This record gives sequence, C-alpha cells and structure tokens, in this order.
Amino acid sequence: MQPLILAIESSCDDTSAAVLRGNEVLSNVVANQEVHELYGGVVPELASREHQKHILPVVNAALVKAGVDKKELDAIAYTRGPGLLGSLLVGASFAKSLALALDIPLLEVHHMHAHILAHFIHDGNAALPELPMLCLTVSGGHTQLVVVHETTQMEVIGETIDDAAGEAFDKIAKIMGLPYPGGPLIDKYAKDGDPLRFQFSHPKTDGLNFSFSGLKTAVLYFLRDAVKKEPDFVKENLADICASVQYTIVSILLNRLKQAAEQQQITTLALAGGVSANSELRRRFEELGDENDWKTFIPDFSYCTDNAAMIGIAGLQLFLAEKYGALGNAPSARWTF
Repeated sequence: MQPLILAIESSCDDTSAAVLRGNEVLSNVVANQEVHELYGGVVPELASREHQKHILPVVNAALVKAGVDKKELDAIAYTRGPGLLGSLLVGASFAKSLALALDIPLLEVHHMHAHILAHFIHDGNAALPELPMLCLTVSGGHTQLVVVHETTQMEVIGETIDDAAGEAFDKIAKIMGLPYPGGPLIDKYAKDGDPLRFQFSHPKTDGLNFSFSGLKTAVLYFLRDAVKKEPDFVKENLADICASVQYTIVSILLNRLKQAAEQQQITTLALAGGVSANSELRRRFEELGDENDWKTFIPDFSYCTDNAAMIGIAGLQLFLAEKYGALGNAPSARWTF
C-alpha cells in the first residue's frame, strides 16, 4: 500500500497543501497573495499574516479534494527552508501540531530539493527521468546547477554569485515600469519582439557559476541614456527590450548548462523552479537537447512555481528512507543545500 502524505508549502507568498498517494498527486491546492502587488515585491510581514489566514482552509480543501480523512494519513511533509522565516514558521507550526496530534512522522523538506524532485511526480503520461540527472534550477531566489545522483543525494556544481535569474527578470521589469511580478510580463511582451534588437554582454564568472547583477545594471544605464534622448523609448520599444533581455538571460543559463553537461558527461537534463515556466527558456532548452541528443525534462506548469505537490514527492523519498524530522527542529531561512 502506497503511503498517504499531506504536504505543506509556505516558504514565500504562496500557501499550498497537497495530498499524495505514493508519487501520485491526489490534490494540490495553492492560495496566492495578491496584496504584494501594491508594494512591487513580497513584504515578509504581510506574507506571514496571509499564511495564517490561508493555511487551515487550504489544508482542508486539499484533504476534501483528495477524498482523504486526516486520520488516514501516514506522514506530514513541510518546507523547513530556505525561505522567509515568518512564512516558514506558519507552515512548520501547523505541520508539527498536526503530526503530533495524529502521532505520525514529520518530514522536513528542503525547498530546492523539492523543485528538482517535482520531475518524479507520476502524472500517468510522461516517463520519469533516469539518474544521474543534471538540473538547472531557476527561481526568484536561486539559480543553480545540480547533479542528482540519487533522489536523496544531490550536489550543487554551479550557482549565482549575486542575483538569481528570476530576481533579474523582476528587477529589470521594475526598471521598465512593469508591475510585480514582472518576469511573466517580460515573457509575454517578448513574444512580439526582436531578441537581437538590443545587445547585452554576458558576465564572466569562474567555473559553472552565474552572475546577473551586471546585466541588471547594464539595462538600467542603457534605458536611462535612451530615455534622455527619447522620453517614450521604453513604451515604443517595449517588446524588443523584453525580447532582448529575455534572450540574454536564457542564453547565459543554457550556455552554462551545456558546459556543465559536457563536463559531467550527463545526458539527462532537467529544468526546475519558477522561471522554468518561461516559454523562451522551455523552447530553447528542448532545442539544446535535440541538438545534442540529450533527454530533456520540463515540469508541468502547475509544478514550476511554489506548490505543495513537490514538497510531497520530496517528503515521500524521506519517508521511504525513514529520514524523519523532529518536533524540536526549527525552520531555517538559509538552510544549506
């Protein structure tokens, strides 16, 4: 009998709960927090308050949708970190209380492990990746190249030394006057633009690491100078600017991924994290695989951004390995990989 696991995700501004039977998702409920749009970014204190409002109805909705009574659960998985501490505390406190009341194991999940392991959710259609696997994990807070040796054994071989790719998308969008979150809007407008209209240089970094702060500054100065000459420059050239910025960021990411795959001699490649929803990144990632005869895996859109189903599949690996958490373990905003 496959274990029934309730999973809870509250690392940032999305409150999510899911129920999994083995690696099959029975429900995956996500409550977004629109309040942050007013401030152009996530406000930690507001995020934690919203989690307190949402967590009980979200968990209840996940159980009802799955047709599962809480007494049937075999374990509870939750995001221990990394993330916003106030947000993590809400999810951790709820998970610990419920696990204690039901007298079932607690599973402490690393948020970035979960993004990667979302590829091992069984949806009845796609084949699961073979290991070892090289994963490019790209989100608002992280940009990493990770070798997945086993589902519970991963190694970071490259990461950003400053801004994450998702952060660069959002900050550049803000420079252009686009509302938060700006990353999806850049993707939207880029569809009608010329990606080669404006040229931006690639950063020079050691090894397999990334850097995006220089690109953000370059775009800032470029637009500042252009607007001095033409006040409506951004408005009149928005599609081309978005396409050029997106093309540059995606090129930086995939150039490093290709370099890593060749160095590691790994032919199974994957994308993970919120930015893996970007249409240009997905398209060119698949092209890279076709050109090199590599197997490529991209998560379903519902598993790209923060969600509890990915926490549940990561928790399943811990449950099967009997790596249980402890009630005394505190959430960690900077939990190392």
